[in-house]
Amino acid sequence: MRKFDVSEDEELGELEDKTEALTLRSKRTERARKKQAKKIKKISRDSRHLLSLPYELVLDILALLRPSDVFNLQRVNRAFYQFIVQEEYRISRAITSWRYVCLEKCFRLPVLMEHIDPTIHHMIQNPERQELLVIHKIPYQHIQPPNPAEICTCLSCLLRWSALCLIVDFAHWQRNLDIGEPIPMIPRGKHPAWNQDLIATNAGIVRKALRSPLWHARLFEAHLDSTTRSIGRHAANKGNKRRRFRMSKEDMESGSDLFLETSGPPSFDFPFHRDNYYMLEAYLPNRGWSAENNRWMYVPAEQHDIDIQYIVNWFKRRQQGNTTSENR
Repeated sequence: MRKFDVSEDEELGELEDKTEALTLRSKRTERARKKQAKKIKKISRDSRHLLSLPYELVLDILALLRPSDVFNLQRVNRAFYQFIVQEEYRISRAITSWRYVCLEKCFRLPVLMEHIDPTIHHMIQNPERQELLVIHKIPYQHIQPPNPAEICTCLSCLLRWSALCLIVDFAHWQRNLDIGEPIPMIPRGKHPAWNQDLIATNAGIVRKALRSPLWHARLFEAHLDSTTRSIGRHAANKGNKRRRFRMSKEDMESGSDLFLETSGPPSFDFPFHRDNYYMLEAYLPNRGWSAENNRWMYVPAEQHDIDIQYIVNWFKRRQQGNTTSENR
């Protein structure tokens, strides 16, 4: 075997690697290449995603939206859907705290029976007591009666249910009121299918609000829109000299109900019929104007607890009365 000496080896120089990757040309590799390119593009796009921002900043941005905008954002993709569902309470509270300061106190939620002490369910749902509530459970044409097995039927909760159902029905007929088209009137004692379907749909929306803070805020948005449109309609009627809330163009466009916190006409009476919608401007129940404090005073959330205690006391008195009668 021939041996290279040092001098000859130096003449050869360093070996150079000129090997190259083979060019692969198959449908399978082409599909893999495109898939990888899409993956890289998606990663690049997601790095500029809204949800890649700090958590507090994302919440601050979403707090500027209307509830309807948040619902639309929820439909963009799975990431937005999961984030909004997870942070629904925080987002709703942030929106409500500046947009619906007044409406939040006027339209509280009725309490679900599942959140009430089970030991007093039989007191609340007592048949004799339910008969006493007939005057508050009149089958209005525009409101579906509440289900006693679903929500509390103390006086506060009954009124809250009716007020929330009214929000949805009043919003439904805004176009008719805007263009001057009469709302269909239903003869007394008649129950047309279209109206039964409508009030059932309205009640279904309210039931969503009972469990979803975002749906509750969505009702506020709808009622603020109905209220501003109603005030605007009546303001355009020069022959109507009734007192109303002062609403500027900026108030109407702000998406906030703060102008309703100023002095204005009270609205104690419940619109018991759709005929009342024609003259209804700002239905804001559960509050009254205090001349002494120069501000609106709202029925507190604790009124529900007071009503529950009243029911418990009523039931105990009834039992004592029955016991006394038996002893006689």
